Amino acid sequence: ELKNTSGLLYPPEAPELQIRKMADLCFLVQHYELAYSCYHTAKKDFLNDQAMLYAAGALEMAAVSAFLQPGAPRPYPAHYMETAIQTYRDICKNMVLAERCVLLSAEILKSQSKYSEAAALLIRLTSEDSDLRSALLLEQAAHCFINMRSPMVRKFAFHMILAGHRFSKAGQKKHALRCYCQAMQVYKGKGWSLAEDHINFTIGRQSFTLRQLDNAVSAFRHILINDSKQPPAQQGAFLREYLYVYKNVTQLSPDGPLPQLPLPYINSSATRVFFGHDRRPAEGEKQAATHVSLDQEYDSESSQQWKELEEQVVSVINKGIIPSNFQPTQFCLNRYSDNSRFPLAVIEEPITVEVSFRNPLKVPLLLTDLSLLWKFQPKDFHAKHDGETKELGTCENDMIGTEAIAEFLINSEETKVARLKLFPHQTGELHILGVVYNLGTVQGAVTLDGIDPSIGLQTGKFVSNGLSVRGRQDLEIQGPRLNNTKEEKTSIKYGPDRRLDPIITEEMPLLEVFFINFPTGLLCGEIRKAYVEFVNVSKCPLTALKVVSKHPEFFTFGGNTAVLTPLSPSASENCSAYKTVVTDPTSVRTALLSSASSVDFGVGTGGQSEVIHVPLPDAVLLPGASVQLPMWLRGPDEEGVHEINFLFYYESIKRHSKMCHRVLRHTAVICTSRSLHIRATVCRSNALEDEEGRGGNMLVFVDVENINTSETGVKEFHIVQVSSNSKHWKLQKSVNISEDKDTKLASRERAKLCFKAVRCKNSEGKFSPERENYTFADIVFGNEQIISSASPCADFFFQSLSSEFKRTHVQSHTHASQRAVKQSFDETVRLIQRCSEVDLNIVVLWKAYVVEDNKQLILEGQHHVALNTVGKEAFSFPQKQELPETVLLKFFRSENTPVPARPTPEQLSNLIKTSLHYPESFNHSFHQKSLCLVPVTLLLSNCSQAVVDVMIDLRHKTTSPEALEIHGSFTWLGQTQYKLQLKSQEVYSLQLKACFVHTGVYNLGTPRVFAKLADQVTLFETSQQNSMPALIIINNI
Repeated sequence: ELKNTSGLLYPPEAPELQIRKMADLCFLVQHYELAYSCYHTAKKDFLNDQAMLYAAGALEMAAVSAFLQPGAPRPYPAHYMETAIQTYRDICKNMVLAERCVLLSAEILKSQSKYSEAAALLIRLTSEDSDLRSALLLEQAAHCFINMRSPMVRKFAFHMILAGHRFSKAGQKKHALRCYCQAMQVYKGKGWSLAEDHINFTIGRQSFTLRQLDNAVSAFRHILINDSKQPPAQQGAFLREYLYVYKNVTQLSPDGPLPQLPLPYINSSATRVFFGHDRRPAEGEKQAATHVSLDQEYDSESSQQWKELEEQVVSVINKGIIPSNFQPTQFCLNRYSDNSRFPLAVIEEPITVEVSFRNPLKVPLLLTDLSLLWKFQPKDFHAKHDGETKELGTCENDMIGTEAIAEFLINSEETKVARLKLFPHQTGELHILGVVYNLGTVQGAVTLDGIDPSIGLQTGKFVSNGLSVRGRQDLEIQGPRLNNTKEEKTSIKYGPDRRLDPIITEEMPLLEVFFINFPTGLLCGEIRKAYVEFVNVSKCPLTALKVVSKHPEFFTFGGNTAVLTPLSPSASENCSAYKTVVTDPTSVRTALLSSASSVDFGVGTGGQSEVIHVPLPDAVLLPGASVQLPMWLRGPDEEGVHEINFLFYYESIKRHSKMCHRVLRHTAVICTSRSLHIRATVCRSNALEDEEGRGGNMLVFVDVENINTSETGVKEFHIVQVSSNSKHWKLQKSVNISEDKDTKLASRERAKLCFKAVRCKNSEGKFSPERENYTFADIVFGNEQIISSASPCADFFFQSLSSEFKRTHVQSHTHASQRAVKQSFDETVRLIQRCSEVDLNIVVLWKAYVVEDNKQLILEGQHHVALNTVGKEAFSFPQKQELPETVLLKFFRSENTPVPARPTPEQLSNLIKTSLHYPESFNHSFHQKSLCLVPVTLLLSNCSQAVVDVMIDLRHKTTSPEALEIHGSFTWLGQTQYKLQLKSQEVYSLQLKACFVHTGVYNLGTPRVFAKLADQVTLFETSQQNSMPALIIINNI
C-alpha cells in the first residue's frame, strides 16, 4: 500500500514514482551512474512532499548506486545511509528497514576497510527491544574491531561477551557459548582474573545446559585453580556449581577411572615419607630415645653427622671396610634427603606419608575418607607378580593396610599437612601414586573462617552440605637437577626421586631405648649413674648391639670389671657411683696400688673408641624381652649446653639380603656448669736415692681451684682422692701433709698439693709401647678409697686417654712428611725427647655438697690431667688456642732451606740428671789446718733409654765479677775432667772434694756436665744445676 508517513498516496502514474521506477531499472541493468542521478532526483521530490519513507528508500539506493559505480568517480556518501537509517528508525518507526539498511551500509564500509565506522553503525542500532537482533549486531561489531589494521582485541572480546549475553537472553545457548569461548581466547592468561572467572562460569553453565559435561567441568575447574579475587560468597557459589556439575559427570560413568580433582593444591615436592612407628612419649622417669619423627625439622649438618656415625660403626663391624652396597639409614625422606635409591621399609611397620595441602579459596574445604592410592608388586625376592592399582576397600587390603582420615578440614587460604599411613603385610615393591578423597564444602562455610579446625576434627562436627565428589590427585615429584657431566650441564635433566617407591623387606628386629634418671644438668666432670632400658618390640631376636657417639668420653656401660661395681639403690641420696672400700687409717696419704689392662675397658683393641659394645646378657635380646643396664655419665669438661648424639646399632640373627642392620638415634642435651680447674706440673726430684737405691724420682704439683659460681647451689668441694695411672710411673705418697684430712674448697678457693712419684717396677725392662697394663695408685684423703682401676673411674680415664691420643695423633700426622727426610737425625732427637717425657696421668676425685630445696645432696666427679713432659704445665681441659698474629702478605716464594730438627736446650738438659749431695754447714778449725776439705757427692742419673757419654768439667768458667762473688774462692781437688759412660737408666755416684781457705757461704754448683749419646758426635751441656745454687756454709771453730 503506497502510503507515506504524512498520509501521501502516490498514484501509479505519478512522476515521482516514474522516476523511482526508472532508477530501479537502471540499477537492475547495472547502469549505476544514471540510477544514482534518478535516485537523487526522486529523493528531492519525496523530501519536498514530506514523503519520508520514499525519501529514505531513495537515499539508501542512491548511496548503493554511488558505491557500485565503476571507477568510483565520487566517494561513497555514507551520510545518505545514516540519514536513511535515522529516518526509518525515528520517523517511520520501521526497525526492519533500518536493520536492513545498517547491514547493507556496514558491508559497504567493511569492503572499504572502514571497520571503525561500520562498528559504530552496528552498535548504534542495538536496543533493548530485540535481544536476538542486538546479539547479531554486537557480534558483527566485534568482528569489525578484530579486522582493523591494528586489531582492537579487547574491544572484540568485550563486544563478543555482550553478544553472548544477548544470545543467552534470546535463548540461543549454542551461539552464546560460541561467543564466550571466542572472548575467552583473548582474556585467558592476561591476569584479568575477575573477567576470566565470569567467562568460565558462563561457559560452564551453558556447556552444562547443552550437556557438554566435560567442557563444563573444565571451565569450572579453571575458576577454582586460578588465584581468585572473588569474595568468599561468590567462591562458595562457584565451588557448589562445580561439585554439582562434577557429580552429574561421575554419575554417567560410575565404573570409570577416578577423575583428577583440582582442589586442594598439593605441594608434591614437600611430601615427606617416614618409615617406622611413632615415638613413644616419656613415661614418668622413663625418657624414650628421641629418634626421628615428622615433627623434627630437617638439618643437613645433623643428617651428615648421623651418616658419619653409621659409617663408622659399619666400618668397625666389617673390619675397617664399608661394604659397596651400604645404604645409610634414612627414616624420613624429604626434598633435601638423598632419594636416588629405593628406600627400604620393613614388613608390619607403618609407612607414614605427609602430604601438604593448600586451600587457595576463601571458603573452607572438607575432605572426607582421605587415603593413599598405591600400586603393589608382591615379591618374595624370588618370584615376580604383576601389581595393580589398589584402592581402599578392595580385596587386596590384606597385602597393604590403608589408613583413612574420616574428615579433614582445610580452612580458607590455609596450608595444612595430612599424615596418611600404610601397613605392609607382605614383601614386595610398593609405589605410592597419590591420594584419593571426597571433596565437599561445609554448611555455612563463610562463617567458619575463625574456628579452630582441630576442634571440629576431633569431635566430627563438620556438617557437609551433602554435595561431595570422589576423586584423586597424583603425587608427581620431580627429582634433583643433574649437574655432573657436560651433557647434563648444557641440557636440563632431572634425576629420579624414589621416596614414594619403597621396597618392603623381610621382618627385622625393632629396638626401643628408654633412659631412666637421665640428668639434664651436670657439673663439669661430675659422675652420675643412670640406667638404660633396651626393649625388643619385634618378633625377631636382635644381636650385636653397639652404640657409637662422637663423645665417647661422656658415658660408659662399664668395662669387663663392671660386674664388680655394686648396683646403687636409686632411692639413697648419698650412694656413690664408684666402687669404694673403707681404708685403714694408717694408710692415709700413702699410695694404694692396683692394676688394670686397657683391653678390659675397650681401649687398645684396635677398634675405634667411639664404637662401644653394649654388654647384653648372652649377647642377644629375645622378642618382647627387655633389659636394664647401668650407664655412668660424666659431665663434659667445658661449660655450656652440649648436644650429644647416640647411635644404637643392632642386627638380626638371620642374615637378610636387603637390610643388614638397623639403627636408633638419640640426642641428649646436657647443660654443664663450672666446677674445678686443675693444673699440674711434674719435675725431677733432687733426692739422693729412693728405697730401692734408684734415682729418677719425680715431684708432682697439683693446683686445684674452685671456679664454680654460687648460682648452682654448690656449697663446697672436697678433694677426696688423687690417683695416678701410667704404664711407667706411680704416685707414692703425699708430701704436704696437713692435719686436715679432707681438702675443702669454698668458692674461688685454691689448694696446692704435692706428691712424690716413682717408677713402676714393671717398667725397668726394655721400653715396650705395646704393653697395655696400667698401674693405678690411689692417695686417699678421706676414709673411703675409690678403686680407680674399676668402673666407672677407669672407664672415663681410658676414654679421656684415647681422645687425648687421637688429638695428638692428628697433630703429629700433619708433620709426618717433614720428618721422613731426616730419619737418622730424628731417631737421636726422639731418644733425647723421650728423656723429658713422663706419660703420667693424674685423676682428681672430688665430692660437691649442694643445697637444693633445703636438702643437702652430695655430687661426685673426677678430673683428668695428662702429664707428658717434665716441667710443662698441663690442664684438666684444653686451653683455647690463641689466634696467630696477622703477618704481612709476601708476594714471592721463600726459599725452603731445610733446617735440621734440633733438640731444644730444655730437652737436652733432661738427658742427664745431676744432683750434689753435701752437708749444709761444715765446721772446721782454720787455726789448726789452713785448708778445709769437704767431701761432695755428684750424683749422675741417665734419664734416657740409650747409652750416654758424660763429661764432667770442674774448672771454673770465667764469669762476671758478680758471679765470682757468689761462687766464692774455693777449688775442686783431684781430676778436673771426668769422662764416663752411663747405661740406660743408670745412676752413677762420683766422689769429689772441695777445698776452702776461709769461712763463708759458697755455691758448689759450678761443675759443668756435658752429655751425648754414645753413637753421636755433638756434646750437649746440661743446664739443670745452673738454675738453683748449691749453697754450703763453712764455719770456723
